[in-house]
Amino acid sequence: MTQTFKNVVCPGCACLCDDVTLTLGQNELIDFQPGCSLGRNWFASKLQKVSQAVVSPAGSLAYADGIDRAADLLNQADYPLIYGLSRSSTPGQRAAVELGEALRGVVDTTASLCHGPSIMALQEFGEVTCTLGEVRNRADLVIFWGCNPADSHPRHAERYSVTAKGQLIPGGRADRKIVMIGSEDQIHQWRLDHNGTEPDLTIAVPKGKDFEMLSTLNRMVQHITAQGKPVDDVSDDFRTLMKMICDCHYGVFFFGLGLAETGSWGGTERTGIGHINVAALLHLVAELNAITRFTARRMRLQGDVSGADNVLCWQTAYPFAVDFSRGYPRYNPGEYTTNELLERGDVDAALLVGAETVQHLTSEAKTHLAKIPSVILDYPGSEKPFVADVAFTTAVYGLHAPGTAYRMDNVPLDLKKMVPSDLPTDETVLQDLLKKLKELDPTL
Repeated sequence: MTQTFKNVVCPGCACLCDDVTLTLGQNELIDFQPGCSLGRNWFASKLQKVSQAVVSPAGSLAYADGIDRAADLLNQADYPLIYGLSRSSTPGQRAAVELGEALRGVVDTTASLCHGPSIMALQEFGEVTCTLGEVRNRADLVIFWGCNPADSHPRHAERYSVTAKGQLIPGGRADRKIVMIGSEDQIHQWRLDHNGTEPDLTIAVPKGKDFEMLSTLNRMVQHITAQGKPVDDVSDDFRTLMKMICDCHYGVFFFGLGLAETGSWGGTERTGIGHINVAALLHLVAELNAITRFTARRMRLQGDVSGADNVLCWQTAYPFAVDFSRGYPRYNPGEYTTNELLERGDVDAALLVGAETVQHLTSEAKTHLAKIPSVILDYPGSEKPFVADVAFTTAVYGLHAPGTAYRMDNVPLDLKKMVPSDLPTDETVLQDLLKKLKELDPTL
């Protein structure tokens, strides 16, 4: 027996495309439309049948025994870490924050390994931003900086930014100018989409020179606003780009990890200055609004990483790297972020709500993570990066359970239940852990 579901939200990436049609059979994906390999693979893997919902190194466990074992490990820890959350949903994320506060540990999200520098920059400088719908309907100049949208967000171009037709952009690609900017060793392999759509202008940036290029563009904007004419001592690419900017009615920068210079995701070594690059871009965007309308948007990766930011913000006032050791939330990237906590050996237990980003930790961090007691909550079909003391396979929000996810532009979308499952949700597991911990320690 097959079932067809229309207007499904796909959490395969942070675009959260909400026009998907799924045809499902018994524990298998029959059809996924419109075509997107990332979304298809995401749903296909999550439909895998699970034979053991709770496992330990010694074998499978009953659910209650798994809760008892996990609670005992966390109760013995002095300073536990709760990490991940970007593949969860609002109910699970809220439960994770509540548990972290009760344990007086640290709650961190995958943002600390990807767009953490971008968040730090916008906290410092502010952000002129927009929704993806606004880009679709208004933007006649789209600039991608430090990202490869064809691979990271396969349908971004057709739905929002390149070929999409909008209210004021009825011709789609014909009414837009597209620019791609990135490191000289990668830019020529990057693509807008898998249909071979070409940008109007490609600019290769020497390694580590993003800030210098942004500073030059800022100088050109200031000269234009003050003198009313462009500067002469710049390259042809700069002059072409600035003419496109001055001629457009509505422009947008989509920037990725290549600009934020974040670990292996950004394709660069960690320099510690990614937030400075992003701050320079945000400053440029603000200055450009003296010439024309311009905005900026981060190209978030995981399906609900923006949701994790939002939930932590309205629960603790901070978006990631939140410490509860003093009984109230404190925020300090670099001190309370997962990679650095593990590298220093500060935490003595870990609970991972989704382990898909563990591969992007440094080798020192992964070594310490493998040494300490650990609990993993993850979806069916997810590869476990190491053997945890207790591993729960949980129900998938947007497939087995309802929930809320936030698109990369912070627009919340409803996730609906489509197929039944006996698996517990993240929220259920985390709430049961907290209940058990309060039995072990009534002072929590």
